[in-house]
Amino acid sequence: MPVDPRAVLTRPAPEPDRTVAYGDHPDQVADLRLPAGTGPARPLVVVLHGGFWRAEYDRRHTGPLAAALAADGYPVAQLEYRRSGQPGGGWPGTLTDVLTGVAELPVLAAEALPGRVSLAPPVLVGHSAGGHLALYVAATAPATVGGVLALAPVADLGEAYRRDLDSGAVAALLGGGPAQFPDRYARADPRMLVPIRTRTVVVHGSDDRQVPVEMSRDFVAEARVTGSDISLVELPGCEHFGLIDPEAVVWPQVLAVLRSLHDDH
Repeated sequence: MPVDPRAVLTRPAPEPDRTVAYGDHPDQVADLRLPAGTGPARPLVVVLHGGFWRAEYDRRHTGPLAAALAADGYPVAQLEYRRSGQPGGGWPGTLTDVLTGVAELPVLAAEALPGRVSLAPPVLVGHSAGGHLALYVAATAPATVGGVLALAPVADLGEAYRRDLDSGAVAALLGGGPAQFPDRYARADPRMLVPIRTRTVVVHGSDDRQVPVEMSRDFVAEARVTGSDISLVELPGCEHFGLIDPEAVVWPQVLAVLRSLHDDH
């Protein structure tokens, strides 16, 4: 039988080494994982999970991804944030949580994992809605981000609203559509926030059924015209969930892109 691509979402992963809080809410936390081996302190890798910003999806489904990155020698933080359907989630709490978490995590992680995490701006690895959040942070607070690996990101909120991705996910995040809340889209939509000066690589599978690859093609082309330091890696035959699955055939390609971003800063 073919393997269900969604199996990674419920696959068990080792427990994190530490959990730190960047705010008072129970979801304003991050799980930390020590890098394998020994060596100097390295910039943190912050994983921003997807799930269309909705409350029913949390950071736990990125456990296999985070554990694999730690095994490859990266200090990793799985950032949680308040989500649509939760008190304080949606607009603007989801966005402000991620801005705050990304800014504070290098210091929090360096204190919790002594000698293993440098204070350099982290590389963000965001999948799906988490890819949107990574692009948003890089565009809004570029000094806090060392690089972005956006995996099948929801890079164009206006287009995602028009396509009704995940049955109204963007409207649930921002409270409605672009006609109702143009100011919110102007502040939250990566398509409207270019150029993004932080070095960014978008990786997207050609067979993605959750977030169409055309959105990344159009976004990267537009971002490049405005002077963004951005490129697109399109993976033929890959669907949405293989990008966060260390057991997937495309995993070595994902890891190679992260390595290039991480080693450059």
